[in-house]
Amino acid sequence: MDCLVIKGGHRLSGTVRVCGAKNAALPIMAASLLADGPSVIDDLPQLQDIQSQIELLRLLGAEVNRSADSVSIEVKDPSNSHAPYDVVRKMRASICVLGPLLARRGVARVSMPGGCAIGDRPVDLHLRGLEALGASVDLENGDIVARAKRLRGAAIFLGGNFGSTVLGTANVMSAATLAKGTTVIESAACEPEVVDLANYLRAMGAKITGDGTPRITIEGVDSLHGARHRIIPDRIEAGTFMIAAGITHGELQIDNVRIDHLMAVVDKLRTVGVLVVESGAGVRVSSQRNLRATSLTTQPYPGFPTDLQAQFMALLSVADGNSIITEKIFPDRFMHVAELSRLGASIHREGPTVIVEGPRHLIGAPVMASDLRASAALVLAGLAAKDTTTVNRVYHIDRGYEKIEQRLKAVGADIERMDEKELD
Repeated sequence: MDCLVIKGGHRLSGTVRVCGAKNAALPIMAASLLADGPSVIDDLPQLQDIQSQIELLRLLGAEVNRSADSVSIEVKDPSNSHAPYDVVRKMRASICVLGPLLARRGVARVSMPGGCAIGDRPVDLHLRGLEALGASVDLENGDIVARAKRLRGAAIFLGGNFGSTVLGTANVMSAATLAKGTTVIESAACEPEVVDLANYLRAMGAKITGDGTPRITIEGVDSLHGARHRIIPDRIEAGTFMIAAGITHGELQIDNVRIDHLMAVVDKLRTVGVLVVESGAGVRVSSQRNLRATSLTTQPYPGFPTDLQAQFMALLSVADGNSIITEKIFPDRFMHVAELSRLGASIHREGPTVIVEGPRHLIGAPVMASDLRASAALVLAGLAAKDTTTVNRVYHIDRGYEKIEQRLKAVGADIERMDEKELD
């Protein structure tokens, strides 16, 4: 099993390009199951989650060919509508095949999804939305089984205890494109990844308005055709590199960034003393020597994203003063707290809130990644720490960051990927 060995204390400097957004790509790839004819998706990152989605689409009868950062997808055999546990357990975004399979084939059998251990993430909103469209939904041997001869448009409310659901919105919106009549989704997710999916579906012939707002309207059509689409830049990866520049007091030119997708993050970075300036098709990020404490609360878009909470916690551990972080999307998403504490961070948790006392001089140590974004936070902390940090279980980070160690090394980090056995 691989690990990342980081010798901290090096200031990052140079240029890095952000990859296409994994969280946009996965639902878009799933939506290709709706089409008659081939689709081509461009600017796909080289990630394990993308490869898992390719494997799943092939099991569902699609011919999938990948070259460099593009993939072509065309359904050749629609007879299999079962997304099995062995594939789905690897990532929760596999649930996004549920709506397209149901709408296109009349039946979908999808194993309950897996992914990172970051707290309770029920799929009940997905199922309620599909039931409102006329599907019957049952749970059989750990599989969600949905059936409908043809879906019917309906008014659907998708709000949950912790806000709107991105993947639920993607599932219901995709299914509604082939439903008879008009569907209105209230309390829809407003994330850029939902807008990117809507743009792809429109290119396929869907009739969708209101994406990017809490009310999305879909006029059902009889069929969709293949299309070509370029994935938006990954705002979470962009935010991670911005924080990397800040925590190392470095200066990075970060290309392929949509700053309008990151306004809440940019605002907090500027508050703590990280300078962010638009530059060409990206941003230039530099850091003041003395960072300041702040308070933040994770919220649905356009609020501060939960997927950057762990990374920002690492940054605040070296900021001057007491910072407060409140997690309102996944209240149990704090498995990184104990590992950051091993590096010398002073973090105290009370329910969905943590207090970060700084500044702390981080000191390298062996740490264990628990999920994708926690692993990114540990890498960032390792970049700032004195001596050597070893981050174990980095298969988590490989799910969301393409060749992270190579890209960090190119801008000045002392970081190596090694087999854990080599360290024994």
